[in-house]
Amino acid sequence: MNSRRTRIILTIVLALLLGLAAGGYMGTKWAASKNENEVSVQSEDTDGSSGDSGKSSGKNMKKIDQAYNLIKKHYVRNVSDQNLTEGAIQGMLKMLDDPYSEYLDAEKLKQFNEQIESSFEGIGAEVSMEDNKVTIVAPIKGSPAEKAGLRPKDKILKIDGKSIEGLDLNEAVSKIRGEKGTKVKLEIERPGTKKPFIKEITRDKIPVETVYGDMKQTNGKKTGVIKLTSFSEHTADDFLKELDKLEKDGMQGLVIDVRGNPGGLLQSVEAILDVFITKDKPYLQIENRKGDKEPRYSKLDKKKDYPINILTDEGSASASEILAVAFKENGYDTVGVKSFGKGTVQQAVALGDGSEIKLTLFKWLSPDGNWIHKKGVKPTIEQKQPAYYYANPIDASKPLVYDQTGDSIENVQIMLTGLGYEPKRTDGYFSKETEQAVKAFQQAHKLKADGKVDSKTAETIEADVVAKIRSGKDDKQLKKALDSLYK
Repeated sequence: MNSRRTRIILTIVLALLLGLAAGGYMGTKWAASKNENEVSVQSEDTDGSSGDSGKSSGKNMKKIDQAYNLIKKHYVRNVSDQNLTEGAIQGMLKMLDDPYSEYLDAEKLKQFNEQIESSFEGIGAEVSMEDNKVTIVAPIKGSPAEKAGLRPKDKILKIDGKSIEGLDLNEAVSKIRGEKGTKVKLEIERPGTKKPFIKEITRDKIPVETVYGDMKQTNGKKTGVIKLTSFSEHTADDFLKELDKLEKDGMQGLVIDVRGNPGGLLQSVEAILDVFITKDKPYLQIENRKGDKEPRYSKLDKKKDYPINILTDEGSASASEILAVAFKENGYDTVGVKSFGKGTVQQAVALGDGSEIKLTLFKWLSPDGNWIHKKGVKPTIEQKQPAYYYANPIDASKPLVYDQTGDSIENVQIMLTGLGYEPKRTDGYFSKETEQAVKAFQQAHKLKADGKVDSKTAETIEADVVAKIRSGKDDKQLKKALDSLYK
């Protein structure tokens, strides 16, 4: 084959073998492995065996060249070398059936780095590909996605009325993102709902502020609460500063809250674990394709002299799970509900033109060697939130009225109960008591008090629920974490 085509094809193959670029990803944001687990050029077949690798590689390269020639010479339209190259890369990654291995062209990589390093504009939600659907891992704290009530496991079916079936994750994300002040309509499929619903979200600037500290009084004791919304470049430094501040203020116990935290840089969570998990047990193990394990240890001699609880939920993923299971298997309590379940490690390979491949290279294992992938970390103390936290959107395309039944009416009743109105039942039957509760809500919000749930009333109920959840007033999980700290 000619030298130009050879160079294109070798770029594709060698990109998977060259040493790793600086930085990397966990979930969608991991950091590079520390030492021997590096990718290097070697004479191996793709299954790791040696021997006839040259012959096997030669046959495969010939087949690629034949396909390239066929398309370039005979396809009905002209196709650029760049499009063929990128298509080949994307095709190989698609064959892996791994939602966390992906190709980032120069523009997508730039956007991704903005998200890690400073700020970006969009709706503010971490997403992954699950069951071939773009799936919310977690909305970012204070983001438009959180304010709109998006939840972990929500699946995005359409963007601005157009199906995204067949798009890869980055293509879908590029359509969701946009300039501050612009709007995007997402069609959402939510577990437990019978049909999809629409959320219109106004994009905004999303700052990457990841550490929030607070001091609370619990049973007469000063208790620090540190919430981590992701593990970005400066998270560990900010966490350690906040921890030092709380300790100097006389903190007697600590709750680390990683609910809704989709993950981040590996070195960030490692730096945090270094100050809590003692050196007699690894806080993490990295396993390569051959099954070789590399345990990671701190240099810490002594545990903190105060109790610590970890808060998790279904939006706690990747680095958050590393933190949670490390504490759990070192004798601390985790509180909340089971986490997301992502136990693989990705690293970035630069392709030399500003683009990268993010490839799954390792598994990460817990201190005791457990793999939580697709299983999650089960809390030692299970605690759900109030029922209205889990209520689904209200379908009021036709007004809901007295003597009707249905799931949307049940959701109205659950939400009204959570907001302090009393429909007296939550079984989905629109009773007279439900009608009175709706009227009371409408009067309080200066709506037409007719007891019917139209789209305006439904929208206002949902907005109040989202606002109350964000206020933390009924945060049973945090309360349980605080109450169980000094047992």
